[in-house]
Amino acid sequence: MKWLELLSVAGATLVAAVSVVVLYALGVRLTAIAGDVQGSPAAWIRPLSYVCFGFCGLAVLFGLWLIVPYFHH
Repeated sequence: MKWLELLSVAGATLVAAVSVVVLYALGVRLTAIAGDVQGSPAAWIRPLSYVCFGFCGLAVLFGLWLIVPYFHH
């Protein structure tokens, strides 16, 4: 078994999973901050939350593209 390649795949999987979770959590947090009625949040917070959700979606779609062989033809 090629252990270095296994560790490489495991590391890439861990980085990708953490990235998706962090982007989604940051998007949720920024959406909550933007919806706060007590304070007046900055105008850039809600669009930034949408950007986080967009990058999260792109990461998921890229992962699907890598997994499904039909898309590689």
